[in-house]
Amino acid sequence: MSDYLNVSGRIFDIQKFSVHDGPGIRTIVFLKGCALRCKWCCNPESQKPEIQTMLQGGKEKTVGRDVTVGEVLELVKQDMPYYRRSGGGMTLSGGEMLCQSEFAYALLRAAKESAIHTAVETTGFAPYEKIEKMLPFIDVVLMDIKHRDSKKHQAFTTQPNERILENAVKIAEQAKKLIIRVPVIPTFNDTEAEIAAIAEFAASLKNVTEIHLLPYHSFGRDKYEGLGREYLMGDLLSPADEQMQKFKTVAEKFGLQCKIGG
Repeated sequence: MSDYLNVSGRIFDIQKFSVHDGPGIRTIVFLKGCALRCKWCCNPESQKPEIQTMLQGGKEKTVGRDVTVGEVLELVKQDMPYYRRSGGGMTLSGGEMLCQSEFAYALLRAAKESAIHTAVETTGFAPYEKIEKMLPFIDVVLMDIKHRDSKKHQAFTTQPNERILENAVKIAEQAKKLIIRVPVIPTFNDTEAEIAAIAEFAASLKNVTEIHLLPYHSFGRDKYEGLGREYLMGDLLSPADEQMQKFKTVAEKFGLQCKIGG
């Protein structure tokens, strides 16, 4: 393991005692950098790989720090008793962990060698060989499928979706467990037809039985102001509970277990 402990990467946060983004009680490691620029992104400070300064509560905050795998693993291992009791572990999030694939690979491998359950949140937007290398060390892949239409996907995220959909098929064949997640975004994919198209694709994937619908929220809006950026979603409201229940019913028609939130 010692070789992996010295690999360095850039993170912007470590969140302990999370009950989201994987089973049980988890420690989430947020990596810097993302190839997408989703208009609704709630972590805009994650997008650029460089260390930034952001205003928060009227004070300047440094966003991003360089760490080694060993330093992160030491923090993650502090909560091993909670992982054992709850079935939890470590989740890599971001940003997009594939933008720091060598660091992510080393951290996942070191975690598994310490008997820690692992999960990743990913867009799947990367050459597949980067993903394939990691899969033996990932227990749960939480993968976003945001839209089936590539042009609309690119209009809202700056990237087309062909590579993402192709990688989803390959990940489904090789992953220990793949869960599809759908951020439900007003004006982007909040119709029954659009959710049905995503659910149909998810149901076609080998070994995939579960889909999570994540309702839009604007909790990250103040971060844009702190970074001197415009929040592009305006004053859109979160989908109503009734609407999310309809989408859940739509997804379940394709034989999937559907959960609202994740």
